Amino acid sequence: MNQRSIQFELRDALAHLTLVQPQRGNPFDQRFCAELCEVAIECDENPAVRAVLIRAQGKYFSVGADLKWLGSDRELLARRLKAATADLHMAIARFARCDPPIVLAAHGLVTGGAVALTALADFALAARSAKFYAAYHGIGFVSDGGGSYFLPRRVGTRRATEFLMLNQTWSAEEAADYGLVSRVVDDDSLEREALHLAATLAAGPTRSFGEAKRLLLSTYDQPLDTQLELEARAIARGAKTQDSWDAIQAVLAKQGPRFSGL
Repeated sequence: MNQRSIQFELRDALAHLTLVQPQRGNPFDQRFCAELCEVAIECDENPAVRAVLIRAQGKYFSVGADLKWLGSDRELLARRLKAATADLHMAIARFARCDPPIVLAAHGLVTGGAVALTALADFALAARSAKFYAAYHGIGFVSDGGGSYFLPRRVGTRRATEFLMLNQTWSAEEAADYGLVSRVVDDDSLEREALHLAATLAAGPTRSFGEAKRLLLSTYDQPLDTQLELEARAIARGAKTQDSWDAIQAVLAKQGPRFSGL
């Protein structure tokens, strides 16, 4: 893959996705969205990927939408948004349903679509100095990138409405208190803590994680009886994996289970 906005590396079953345009604030432009879609498909399709770590270079995690690009031509504005969100939304859909858990390490300013990406992540760590800025309604936009879906699920509809429509900025501590991020860590510990968490997940039962992610996606949309059946089918599929069988045998032998992702 030939990335210019996102660097993709696969090491020890862990996919490292790094935003690498720090001089521009790691903006969400059409090129970024296309590359995010490409790497999301890679993470979904490559069986060697067992967890994903998303982080960014530079002072900011991301300034969100590239306003210079969007504001350069009024006639093309809506078309550019539709083209970019086609890729962005496909990336979000792939990340949401793929087996590997997604870990995001947020630092500096996290704006607009980057907040939605944070809400998507299965685990999100925030540096103590991080700030989460809604931004959308500040320029007459509404949330994209799954923000209207994942943000209410993380923080509740009341809190999400306030954040988005009042164009709020949350500190790292507020983001953790409200449920947007999993926990806050010292700035100089962010990379180490995020890498440790992602590596721990990469050593886990990958296909079981995927089943859990997809069940959690449907929990607000299905009646109880349907969700129970989805659980039954998911646990039965999990029981057919090599990881599950080996783990059961290890526990019976009073040994610690070791997972291969199969």
